[in-house]
Amino acid sequence: MISPRSQIALFDFLDQSHRDLQRHLLLLRATVEACQTQTLDAAGRRQARTVLDFFNGEARQHHLDEEAHIFPVLLASRDEELAAAARRLVQDHGWLEENWLHIAPAISALSTGSQWFDHAELQHALEVFEALYLDHLLLEESLAYPEAQKRLQAYDQAGMGREMAQRRAQTRSATAPA
Repeated sequence: MISPRSQIALFDFLDQSHRDLQRHLLLLRATVEACQTQTLDAAGRRQARTVLDFFNGEARQHHLDEEAHIFPVLLASRDEELAAAARRLVQDHGWLEENWLHIAPAISALSTGSQWFDHAELQHALEVFEALYLDHLLLEESLAYPEAQKRLQAYDQAGMGREMAQRRAQTRSATAPA
C-alpha cells in the first residue's frame, strides 16, 4: 500500500501541470492577441517559442501521464459514469492534439517573426482550443482526479511518479541542442 504522502505528491504534480497548462493558455492568448495589432518584438517571439515548446512537449507528456496512470483506473471501474468520463477525456486528448496541430504552425511562424497565416482563422482556432482545454481540465479536476485518487490507493504511485519523471528526462535529452 502506498503512503498517503506519495499519493498527494502524485496528484500535486498533476495539479501543477494543470496550473502550467492554464498559464500557457493565457500566454498563447496574449501572443495571438499581440500579433493581431503589431509585429512581435524579440520578447513576443520568445513568448511564442515558449508556448510552442510547452504544448509540443510538456502538455503532450501530461496527456501521456494521464492515459498511462489515471484513466485506466477509471476505465476499469464498474462505475459507467467514470468509465464514460475517462473515454471522453481520452477523446479530448485527440481533439486537443488535432487542434494544436492546426495552431502550432502559426505560433512557430510568430516565434521567427513571420505572420503568413490568417489572423481570423488563428483566433477562431484558439477559441476552440481554449474552450476544449478548460472544459477538459474541469472534468479532470472535478471528477477524474478525485475518483482516481480514491482508487489508486492500492497501486504504486511512487512508481508512477518515477515513470513520469524518467519519460520527461528522456524527452528532454532527445530534444536538447547538441
